[in-house]
Amino acid sequence: MTLHYPDLATRVRDQRERQPDLYGAIDFDRAPYRFTDDAAVESALPQWVAEREPILADARIVELIRTATMLGDAVADPYAALVPRYGVPGLIGMLRQACRSGIDSVADAPEELRDFIASMEATPPWVDMELVEKGAARARVSAAFLSPFLTRGAFLATFLNTYSALPMALTGALSGRRAERRVNETASFFAVTTLPGALRRDGEGFEAAAMVRLMHSMVRYNALVRSEQWDPDVYGVPVPQVDQMPAGLINMYLLAMAASRRGRTEFTPGERALLEFSRYRCFLLGLPEELLPTTVEGIIEVFHARAALLRDGFDDATCGALVRSTMEAYLRPGRSWFDRAADSVERSWSRAFFLGFCGGNRKKAAAMSAPFGIGDAVRVALTAPFTLGRFLVLNIVGRRPAFRKRLDAYTIRVLKRRLVTYGNPEYTTDSRNYPSAQSTGHH
Repeated sequence: MTLHYPDLATRVRDQRERQPDLYGAIDFDRAPYRFTDDAAVESALPQWVAEREPILADARIVELIRTATMLGDAVADPYAALVPRYGVPGLIGMLRQACRSGIDSVADAPEELRDFIASMEATPPWVDMELVEKGAARARVSAAFLSPFLTRGAFLATFLNTYSALPMALTGALSGRRAERRVNETASFFAVTTLPGALRRDGEGFEAAAMVRLMHSMVRYNALVRSEQWDPDVYGVPVPQVDQMPAGLINMYLLAMAASRRGRTEFTPGERALLEFSRYRCFLLGLPEELLPTTVEGIIEVFHARAALLRDGFDDATCGALVRSTMEAYLRPGRSWFDRAADSVERSWSRAFFLGFCGGNRKKAAAMSAPFGIGDAVRVALTAPFTLGRFLVLNIVGRRPAFRKRLDAYTIRVLKRRLVTYGNPEYTTDSRNYPSAQSTGHH
């Protein structure tokens, strides 16, 4: 019974009415096997992170996570379902043109595309674009000087659970060269969206968000229509909004946890700007406002609740394979001695970051195919003074009016060089990669 989030529940149920061919076989009134509010069942929330019992006792947050677990993308999914008619290149071409030149520039634009673009243009009243730009300025310091060392590790953290990782495994997108492309595309998206004006209607970040949404919707379409491995009774909706929230707000979660440890219950003005930027970027990606808290407590609560209500499970054939292929991916643009050295350092930092998600347990990280060895520790220790030092100095000095413009210009130059190394993102998924064999390893 829906008591706390009736509007969100309506959006979930309407998916079947709007797209019976895609969602008609899914029972949206029934929680999938991946969702568990049974205290006797182990969840994805580690005991060292937070207590699970208070979360299970909170009917409101349980309802939110359960509902959002069944929510796809109400406007991008119908557009992706036009792929039999237009093909993937056709859908991408029309979407890019609509983003760059406006929907009216697309000849005979399908109504689904019009709805898609209109929903992204409907900026919520809570958005303060001036604050978004201030937040973007803070975010691009991380994107330029810290994220290149951590993105792979953050990517690995999304593979810790079989139920949430399966959509990526089904695409075959993390094998061979496709693994390199996916990691670099992720890094590119989170970098380009921090550039000045990138999230405005005519910005390249706006277009990037639209392309990411289409890619996710194509994953949903292919998983539900073209893959026999996807069992909605077990996994629910592919790439649900509740699984996209952590990637969109991980920066705010880390800041919220740091604030909480220091006894703060509110974000600082600078953190508040970063939150505004992050929430608006999440809106452009299709996340509902219900999953975008505005407080320190709210951010921590929604992160912990998602994990507390996600059934634990690490299947080596799914999660382990994804971790291994991601760690094996070579992300540098060349093979010079500098590129190879930079690749080695970045891998060590990524393993260190992943180790943090394992609570510092090296045996657990190794069992998940991301061992952190002595060589990694040495490389991180030797490069930390420069890597972290530069980031901290730019963060602190860059807030002073006398240095702000010059340091921001420097940051933008570095960020644009990063984008060149990431390559040109394609944001596509190929249905030919989807396996059709039955899989029954979930119970």
